[in-house]
Amino acid sequence: MGKITGFMEYERLEEGYKPVAERLKHYKEFVIGLDDKQAKVQAARCMDCGTPFCNNGCPVNNIIPDFNNLVYEGDWQAAIEVLHSTNNFPDFTGRICPAPCEAACTLNIDAAPVGIKSIEHAIIDKAWEKGWVKPQPAAQKTGKKVAIVGSGPAGLAAAQQLARAGHKVTVFEKNDRVGGLLRYGIPDFKMDKSHIDRRIEQMQAEGVEFRRGVVVGDWPKDSKVTNWAKETVSAKQLQKDYDAVLIAAGSEQSRDLPVPGRELDGVHFAMEFLPQQNKVNAGDKLAKQLRADGKHVIVIGGGDTGSDCVGTSNRHGAASVTQFELLAQPPVEENRPLTWPYWPIKLRTSSSHDEGCTREFAIATKEFIAGTGKDKGRVVAVKTVRLDWTDGKMTEVPGSEQVLKADLVLLAMGFVNPVAPVLQSFGVALDARGNAKATTDEEGGYATNVKGVFAAGDARRGQSLVVWAIREGRQAARAIDQYLMGASDLPR
Repeated sequence: MGKITGFMEYERLEEGYKPVAERLKHYKEFVIGLDDKQAKVQAARCMDCGTPFCNNGCPVNNIIPDFNNLVYEGDWQAAIEVLHSTNNFPDFTGRICPAPCEAACTLNIDAAPVGIKSIEHAIIDKAWEKGWVKPQPAAQKTGKKVAIVGSGPAGLAAAQQLARAGHKVTVFEKNDRVGGLLRYGIPDFKMDKSHIDRRIEQMQAEGVEFRRGVVVGDWPKDSKVTNWAKETVSAKQLQKDYDAVLIAAGSEQSRDLPVPGRELDGVHFAMEFLPQQNKVNAGDKLAKQLRADGKHVIVIGGGDTGSDCVGTSNRHGAASVTQFELLAQPPVEENRPLTWPYWPIKLRTSSSHDEGCTREFAIATKEFIAGTGKDKGRVVAVKTVRLDWTDGKMTEVPGSEQVLKADLVLLAMGFVNPVAPVLQSFGVALDARGNAKATTDEEGGYATNVKGVFAAGDARRGQSLVVWAIREGRQAARAIDQYLMGASDLPR
């Protein structure tokens, strides 16, 4: 490493945030990244630790010590080459990845880990600024055609890898814009959509074709999806027209909460709420946007999607925002000797929480209560009960029921599987969770039971992180290349 004693000399420096009062006025990114000098100092903290656990902690196996050292030496162009060798889209992960690599950092055993994510963020921003991110079209074409269903991070990563291998790649996206859940599931203040747009331009220059507003599969005629899509393509037609098909649809079937009052107006899935604001930010006109202005908002679900609902509600001007979590409040600090180098369970406070939110742990929803008079048919309150967690068992605390005011309830309890009938239309076998049944073995990896049909990302592994989707897309691309050509030079 460039600075052997750097980890003893320098403290960890977090990326900064613009003031809450300022950032609540807009939907733009508000993270203040590291400057060149700060990035060099943070890179100097990377230890010469012998076994870099961070590499395995990272799902795409980023070669972290190498790009840290290159940043320390000021060779930013070499740093982006190393970063791009394992990760097609560090502009995404540098903004929204929870950084499992940092949990696995050797420094994290008894000190603050290296700020790997902030360094990655600095590298890719520098690369775009200097014009180092350029199209890499294939020198030779194979004559093979691949269809990719879904333009989220898994589909995009696979498309780019396959196009660079010389295949003709067409990406089918049911929405009017490319990006999948990156586009409509993640608020703009966490990741501006211009980062997706310039990657799409790069990939188009590499030969990837994007077909927007096209629904793939045998959908019912009265489906809401087919009502607004421009075109529907059957699974059989794709299999006929292409040499291989990759299903990379997102896990969009939201987990529901079947309690009394679920049917009331004002109780919505998070994915009814979040995409609308992103569409408005993009310039769309919505007749009846679902908004939180002046409302008492309750978000049910303590994960990232719930946090996104909190941040968006605050930007709308909600009267109050309360977030429920079924589990007990985790410790502020993890037990490092017990958990390192694995992802620890500990209290995580997001930037959205800092903007204004009451967090309730070990609480369950018993009923959504309807109003009367002019509020008839609308939710006006939520009945809850406190929970006790002992020896891993959940029991309700007697006498702990209470009623909380609620004008808008957002269900953000995760996602269970891809929306039917995407997988079913191809005849793909499903696992117990309703995802595509496909292994990741070296031989025949990501292949389903249907010849020439592959699955990757959330469609295969279930709801997961963007960085896992990128990994699966890259690996699936290699498997498809090997299937089509008999061998593959693409990295696995």
